[in-house]
Amino acid sequence: MIDLSTWALSIPTLTSATQIDTARLNNGYESQYFRRNSDGSVTFWVPVTGSHSEDARYPRSELRETQADGTLNNWPYAQADNYLSAVLTVTQVPSKNKIVIGQIHSKDQPGSENDPLLKLQYHYYNGVGRIEALLRKRPGDTTVQNILIAENIRLGERFGYDLRLTPSGNLGIRVTSSDGDQGSHYQPISAYWGKQLLYFKAGAYVQDNYGPDTEGGRVTFYWLNAAHK
Repeated sequence: MIDLSTWALSIPTLTSATQIDTARLNNGYESQYFRRNSDGSVTFWVPVTGSHSEDARYPRSELRETQADGTLNNWPYAQADNYLSAVLTVTQVPSKNKIVIGQIHSKDQPGSENDPLLKLQYHYYNGVGRIEALLRKRPGDTTVQNILIAENIRLGERFGYDLRLTPSGNLGIRVTSSDGDQGSHYQPISAYWGKQLLYFKAGAYVQDNYGPDTEGGRVTFYWLNAAHK
């Protein structure tokens, strides 16, 4: 069973993106966008026709890190060793073939650029999936570095990812799959990120917004854990 006690959920309802707070999420919330399965896993569904937040182009069904009381959890990376780990499968992709499955994002506040430091993306390419890290060098940069982490991740293949951001600003990304596909990447991040408050996100954020309502992304998470030690 995935522990959802420190997460809130955004879903792409028809008229506008809807936020499901921590208390409601942990009171058994389910919908067409978020389903609980008998094995304890949870499935995210995002149609390309879904709504999106004001500062985004694409729809999402995605968890956002909170405190246990439901307040948003935002942290400077220097205060702890920061970890996000997940085990999941991607079973459907939209026609543009890209779904963001995990993020390290910055808080929207005065002086913040409200940018992701990192997006971890499943990219279905030439009939098989690859895991890519979209890394922004500095807050406010309009371009990102695309780093290939692992290849040959098939639709329906179970895989895991681990993200770690240390107090000294070293970022680690590791991916392993049930079929033995794996890869990793490590590098220091810019000290400019030290001025930002960050948080984790995980789920299905499709990078597509055109097509019929049967087109979209479907992702099942079997394990998810965020920790700050």
